[in-house]
Parts: sequence; structure tokens; C-alpha cells
Amino acid sequence: MHTTRTRALSGLYVILDPSGGLHRPLAAVLHEAAAAGARLFQYRNKAASMKEAYTEALTLRAAAAKAGARFIVNDRCDLALAVDADGVHLGQGDLPFAYARQIMGPNKIIGLSTHSPVQVAEAERLRPDYIGFGPIFTPSSKQDHDPVVGLNGLRQVRALTSLPIFAIGGIQLDHIEEVVKAGADGIAVISAVLKAPDVTRAIQDFIARMNG
Repeated sequence: MHTTRTRALSGLYVILDPSGGLHRPLAAVLHEAAAAGARLFQYRNKAASMKEAYTEALTLRAAAAKAGARFIVNDRCDLALAVDADGVHLGQGDLPFAYARQIMGPNKIIGLSTHSPVQVAEAERLRPDYIGFGPIFTPSSKQDHDPVVGLNGLRQVRALTSLPIFAIGGIQLDHIEEVVKAGADGIAVISAVLKAPDVTRAIQDFIARMNG
């Protein structure tokens, strides 16, 4: 049974990260992507100061709320609470899940990045609301990424957890069918949307493939 917190944790997950050579405002991307049907967004900006991140996240939070979309903040529980985000996404090097849950409270979404069967098994024990797993393929948005796990890695960890899995890492339109067949509940994208010449078309194509 899905709670209000965990409802619809599947499908397309758009990560808004300005470090990938973006040439347009993140708020414009969110607005266009939401209008095209995207309903789950994450804000990630590791280079910004806290003040800069707060200003940017507040704008994005308002745009997501207006569009009826969910808005997650990467890494920072304090920033997520400051802008009243729907939740936070934690990496393996971030605040431990138990402390994040204490800070965020029982009704906020908490996601957790995983990159190996051991980490997925630990996530199954901790019970975040979802996990990200990857990189499935070589990411174009990140140079210092974890080792590529491939589709076989995704199939392997699917058997280890009942949590929603968002596959991430270098996923393009032509990969969607095989990624979903390998066990992903959703697909997280960065460059495939942020660098798309037509964001609306990219979102519509991804959603159509995932629903097909």
C-alpha cells in the first residue's frame, strides 16, 4: 500500500544539475519538463554556496509546486527543509539515513544512492523510500563516477530489494526498454534532458517509451 509520501515513486526522474554544461536557467527547464509531463525532480548543485543554492532551490521549489510535481534536494537536509522540499536524496558519503530521517521527519521522502549489491542489501534493511542504482552506463555528466554496473548489475540487485529502484547513469532513449526489463521502476536522467535541443520532445519521448 502506498502512503502519501511514497505514492508514484516511479517513472521519469529529472535531475537538475547546472554542472553539465547547461545553457539555460534550471527553472526554465523544470517548467518546460513539467509541462511535458515530468512529475519528479531533484535539485543538485555541488558547486553553489549555501546562499546561492537556497535562492536557486526556492525558485525551483515554487515552480515544481505550481506544476504539481515533486521536488527533491540532493545531499542537504537543511536546504530541503529550508525550502520545504518534498524530500532529500542521500549519497553514500552523506548524512547516515537514520539521522536524516530524524531531521526530515516521517512524512518527507528520502532516497539513497547505491552502486553495489552490498549497498542495496543495506538499503533494504534501512528502508528509504527509494534507491538510485548505477551507473548503468557511462555517465556523460560526471567524470568521477562509480564503476559502471551494467544491466546485469541491475538485474542482480532487483532480486535483493522490494524498494523502488531508479536506474541512473548514461541512460538514453534507446536504452529504456532494456533498463525497465532489467528491473527498474524508474529512470533518472540528467544530460539526456538538460542537453536536449528540445526539452519538451525529450520528456515526451522518455515518458512514451517508459509507458510503452
